[in-house]
Amino acid sequence: MIYLDNSATTFVKPKNIQRIMSNALNIFTANPGRSGHKQAIKTALAVENVRELVANYVNTSPEKIIFTLNCTDALNSAILGTHKKGGHIVCTVNEHNSVLRPLQHLKEIDSDFSFTVAEQSKSGGIVWEDIENCLQDNTYLVIVNHISNVNGDIADLKTIGTELKKRNILFLVDGAQGGGHFKYDMQGMGINLLAFAAHKGFYSPQGIGCLCLNGDFEISPIRFGGTGTNSLEPTMPENFPERLEAGTLNTPAILCFGEGIKFVQENFKQIETKTEDLITYLHYELSKLPVKIYTKTENTSGVFAFNIADIHSQDIASYLDEKWNICVRGGYHCAPLKHKSLKTLDQGAVRVSISFFNTYQEIEKLIFAIKHYLKNEIKII
Repeated sequence: MIYLDNSATTFVKPKNIQRIMSNALNIFTANPGRSGHKQAIKTALAVENVRELVANYVNTSPEKIIFTLNCTDALNSAILGTHKKGGHIVCTVNEHNSVLRPLQHLKEIDSDFSFTVAEQSKSGGIVWEDIENCLQDNTYLVIVNHISNVNGDIADLKTIGTELKKRNILFLVDGAQGGGHFKYDMQGMGINLLAFAAHKGFYSPQGIGCLCLNGDFEISPIRFGGTGTNSLEPTMPENFPERLEAGTLNTPAILCFGEGIKFVQENFKQIETKTEDLITYLHYELSKLPVKIYTKTENTSGVFAFNIADIHSQDIASYLDEKWNICVRGGYHCAPLKHKSLKTLDQGAVRVSISFFNTYQEIEKLIFAIKHYLKNEIKII
């Protein structure tokens, strides 16, 4: 099997992550922060070590690192938790449904709330001018998808964050695809809220996300329950991270997330170089064929999108899977507005997503399979 669907979830996990998962299931099995015995304390300290790792990775404080169910949960916590009645939010055309659906929900529960979708004026990604054109007097939050999960377009976070900070507008970044491929500096880039999906670029298991906070602002919990602190109080604690972490944490996945960050930090340049080389090679070879490409060559996140004629992307993905045992993703990638902007609503797009563990030989086989499809299945070359 050739696995090229790493933007959904990375398939190959580094050895250090496999080892820590085994340790988590055999050593760190107590409930962190819920008991005072040695085993619970040992597990809690391991979790706090990961919190510090994440905080250092994004340049914020450890108590501002909130472990969530996944990246969708992190984005929901950020959007719903900062809601201001009758306020206005700006998002972008590149957003995932994990942003668009919470925004729609806010419209349904608050008739005075509104949001505006910023269109992308530059071919490479969202820029400040796209956001600035959408701001209103009551705008309190701007949400930007950093790296499109459809075609890898990259937003100019630094400029956007700098300008929003001047205007005292909160800045939420969806880092689902950027995590592991980009070095974030929340303080230097003016980012107030940053959401991660650990199972993608950090090579961790599914079931763990992260919401990173920076700065002083109000954010309310959207889930309620036990925290191990203030147990006699009927409301959630005021202190972070407990305020936003209800219920038992996913300790095994959290510990793997920490090892994933270590792996990325130790191999960042190699990951970047290899991913860019494989995408450049794929782009170069497919550009010779009658294939519509939606991804720029300046791409280090491993996301590559294309279509063939008017054939539905799911049909191509199924062909590659069934005949060649190559895993790619067809369809709409939970990002309907991006497909609308790309004019691919009728067929979606075939997405190839590469990780550090893919090889030139695998990309060569993918190219060969596409050539075979063009020549023998639909006979257009």
